[in-house]
Amino acid sequence: MVLGVSGSGKSTVGEALAGALGWPFADADDFHPATNVAKMRAGIPLTDADRAPWLATLRELMAQALAGGHSLVLACSALKQAYRDRLQVDARVRFVYLRGDRDLIAARIAARTGHYMPPGLLQSQFDALEEPDDAL
Repeated sequence: MVLGVSGSGKSTVGEALAGALGWPFADADDFHPATNVAKMRAGIPLTDADRAPWLATLRELMAQALAGGHSLVLACSALKQAYRDRLQVDARVRFVYLRGDRDLIAARIAARTGHYMPPGLLQSQFDALEEPDDAL
């Protein structure tokens, strides 16, 4: 799992990692329910309650892949340790943390198009972030 705040490069690095490993890639953003996407588009930060069904879906995705003997690279913010604990479905799950300077990441978000995460929500991502101490 490649994790970090929005704009840290999770999708770019995750796709490259998946390609190098010959594994499928999934982006957790694609699994948000429509209500979460609508909230984020409106500039409203998600709550833990908003994230709960999304995390359950991601946990099931990873559990199914591993149960089937498959590997997967998942790009997911996984900002809090509690989220990572929930997504740690198996000892084989490894976390790669993409850390970046707030100004650099803000510039990346401002420059991208076609994403529902508005620049105004970046601070809420940093506020929620609990940096992992056990990630690559």
